[in-house]
Amino acid sequence: MKSFVVLARPHHWVKNVFLFAPLVFSQHLFDGEYVSASIIAFVVFCLVSSVVYTVNDIADRDLDRAHPVKSRRPVASDAVSPRQAAIFAILLTVVVLLLARNMRPEFQIVVALYFFVNILYTFWLKHILLVDVFIVAAGFMLRVLAGALAIHVEVSHWLILCTLFVSLFLAVSKRRGELMLVQNSVEFSGRIVLREYELPYLDQIITISAAGMAISYALYTVAERTVSMFGTENLIFTTVFVLFGIFRYMHLLRKRSTEDNPTYLLLTDPVMIVNIALWFLSCIAIIYSRRVF
Repeated sequence: MKSFVVLARPHHWVKNVFLFAPLVFSQHLFDGEYVSASIIAFVVFCLVSSVVYTVNDIADRDLDRAHPVKSRRPVASDAVSPRQAAIFAILLTVVVLLLARNMRPEFQIVVALYFFVNILYTFWLKHILLVDVFIVAAGFMLRVLAGALAIHVEVSHWLILCTLFVSLFLAVSKRRGELMLVQNSVEFSGRIVLREYELPYLDQIITISAAGMAISYALYTVAERTVSMFGTENLIFTTVFVLFGIFRYMHLLRKRSTEDNPTYLLLTDPVMIVNIALWFLSCIAIIYSRRVF
């Protein structure tokens, strides 16, 4: 059972918190009906992503066996057979269909799109330069869109743009970590697309993505629609936490040069955790201050 839990990669479910962004920024965080719909959408995406991870592990089991870290995955290590993993993926898919059957049709379409795009990524798109990171970025954008459709609210274009830069930043950071692993290992050849990347090139993309993230978020906080909705311009002050988080993450990325999992960096650094918590709490305080007072 433990092997199947590992196969589902629950530690990656944190990526699905992007679904809650529309809930928070639409001022419905304390509305039970909206919260319930968002939680169901979150669970659906967690299970769908686990199906994708399982299919990926089945398809890449031979390549993963040569990887210094991925070789410990259940299918690659033979803790779970490909047939067992396939049955597990089917069972998860059935649960997803049952959970999503009463959700809005638009949400169901986004879930299906997320699934099929990631299946294409597993078997084809991840081998194409730049397309691979943009597909990962598209996954985060689909999460935000799904979160908005699940509760039937409009999402700001600036928020979508900011999500694009955030996801590109994380996706390219992961490629950088993978490339560092390749360079630091004699035996591991890495995925094919890594041969097309170079560290200086990836560092340039990371810098551009970080700048785009900071600028788009800052512009979102002072946009006319944002100020009108929240009744305040104070959201601009939360940009401090965004900038600090970007700089801290880039520091960790270079300090831990062999780490290829951006989620691990975010969840294991105490400073980063405190910064994210302060950003979230400050956003809640500013966005919902009119409701309280």
